[in-house]
Amino acid sequence: MAPWGERLAGVRGVLLDISGVLYDSGAGGGTAIAGSVEAVARLKGSRLKVRFCTNESQKSRAELVGQLRRLGFDISEGEVTAPAPAACQILKERGLRPYLLIHDGVRSEFGQIDTSNPNCVVIADAGESFSYQNMNNAFQVLMELENPVLISLGKGRYYKETSGLMLDVGPYMKALEYACGIKAEVVGKPSPEFFKSALQAIGVEAHQLLSM
Repeated sequence: MAPWGERLAGVRGVLLDISGVLYDSGAGGGTAIAGSVEAVARLKGSRLKVRFCTNESQKSRAELVGQLRRLGFDISEGEVTAPAPAACQILKERGLRPYLLIHDGVRSEFGQIDTSNPNCVVIADAGESFSYQNMNNAFQVLMELENPVLISLGKGRYYKETSGLMLDVGPYMKALEYACGIKAEVVGKPSPEFFKSALQAIGVEAHQLLSM
């Protein structure tokens, strides 16, 4: 295997995932994965540009960053690319008014979005809010639209917390796709546009990047 110096030749930036890479979420703010705090510090002390990319949709960026800083990470809100702000930009650009099937912890990110008379559905990792009634409400909104739009903040199957594996948004997104005969628009990983926005934020081309 080539030495690190050779492997990093031409690399100018690093995209870092958060959940399951830097920390495991859970009660009490979760726990940092061994060595991750030190690894982030070393990267930020190097010549490389660092951007944090997450599909976290149960917390606002401010809450997530506060939690990570309490665990010892050197991170600011402006360094994080997350799906909720990206979805808000899409909603504003397209004049969409969503029915929000989301977690209360991320609702503040949608504070400036008109949700009256919904003409689309935004689904995220809603946790306990994934009730039959809320799913059925989202289904009914979509079925009443001539051109239904379903926007999903990620499509993961599950994720890890300190208490064990947890269902993610993907299975619920797939249920609405199947019931309504439509295809969701995914905002967040693995959407190419999501990664492009992260690259633009640090001014790095894809061929100059490491992703972890």
